[in-house]
Amino acid sequence: MPIDPAEPRYRLGVPEMDETHREFAEIVNQLTKTDKAGFIELFPVLVAHTQAHFDSENALMKASGFPAVREHLDEHRRVLGELRRMVVKVENGSVALARAYVREQLPAWFSLHAATMDSALAGHLKQRGAPLAVPPR
Repeated sequence: MPIDPAEPRYRLGVPEMDETHREFAEIVNQLTKTDKAGFIELFPVLVAHTQAHFDSENALMKASGFPAVREHLDEHRRVLGELRRMVVKVENGSVALARAYVREQLPAWFSLHAATMDSALAGHLKQRGAPLAVPPR
């Protein structure tokens, strides 16, 4: 199931989050269409992008005092943990489980996560007048 990056629920009015969501959707969509060799090459890109995606949101939540930070962080840890557990298998050429996860689980998770947790974070940031980008480290 591809992710439509133009879907309104993925555009939250926070430029950094909106761009990250667009990139995430593109990577997932590429993975659903590629052959085995392409999947093996691109899967680590998804994991790295997801780590950066979550790190950015985690920094925004902490900097702005987002009240549901614990639940959101836990969700990020869970999904990143699932992806990381698949990395070694993919590196060894076993892509069936990871391919099924990317095609079936990840788009549904992302749709719900963006519409609920990320939407709540974006609303919080806009309401608080918080910076809409993570300050450079």
